[in-house]
Amino acid sequence: MDEQSAETCDLLCLDLPHAEAIRTGLPDLERVEPAAAAARALGDPTRLTIAAALFDGEEMCVCDMAWVVGAPQNLVSHHLRQLKVADMVVSRRNGRLMMYRLTSRGRSLTAAVLDTAARSQADRI
Repeated sequence: MDEQSAETCDLLCLDLPHAEAIRTGLPDLERVEPAAAAARALGDPTRLTIAAALFDGEEMCVCDMAWVVGAPQNLVSHHLRQLKVADMVVSRRNGRLMMYRLTSRGRSLTAAVLDTAARSQADRI
């Protein structure tokens, strides 16, 4: 048995009522596309590291973020723009500094990807 046939049914069997109930309950494309973009945004190791730093640091300027993640400021700035487009971070100007923080969506997805809740629970035990 080859690998592909091991992952497919040998018999066409469709539980139509069950399958149709699931199919009609799926989110529409307008909801799925932004969620996929957010997931892709955290798919890059540098962006995930930036999100993790913001998760712990709450709000940081680009220069501090560059030092924390150990990457050049222009690269960090580029990744922060991508996270902003994906609605994962928001920014504000504070004088000459550009400050970034995670959105609530960014916090939730970062926690889920890094399994932060489970890690925090294990630290308390």
